[in-house]
Amino acid sequence: MKRFALLLCLLIGLLLAACTAGDQDNVTVEEAWGRPSPKSAANAAFYMAINNSSREDDTLTKASLDICGRTELHLSAIDDEGVMSMQQVQQIDIPAGESVVLEPGGLHVMCIDRQTELNSGDRLPITLSFAHAGEMAVEAEIRDQ
Repeated sequence: MKRFALLLCLLIGLLLAACTAGDQDNVTVEEAWGRPSPKSAANAAFYMAINNSSREDDTLTKASLDICGRTELHLSAIDDEGVMSMQQVQQIDIPAGESVVLEPGGLHVMCIDRQTELNSGDRLPITLSFAHAGEMAVEAEIRDQ
């Protein structure tokens, strides 16, 4: 009887691990990129497509790049008077079964107090933190567009 109970506990543990282990595989990032800019420009923006193929909503809560003094999630928007503004957002929701595109004029990762020049062809690591999928390392290509 003890062996059966132990076997049952092990089986339940394996099933629970299998149900949660694949979260990161369900969130993927494609086409991460940023524009070239000289060292004199203090900031830079990065864009990408985030796909959530899971059945559970996820949230991008943070991004970080080693070359930035600070990294924030931002939204650019045009107000009623046609003026473009940018504001920090605390998170970017990635609904289950959908994709969210971070693009110029919309959502993006903002690199503040950038420490290095960005040249076409450079590749930079970005660490993205998701509420469910955890941390994910992606590589952004610097290109004209």
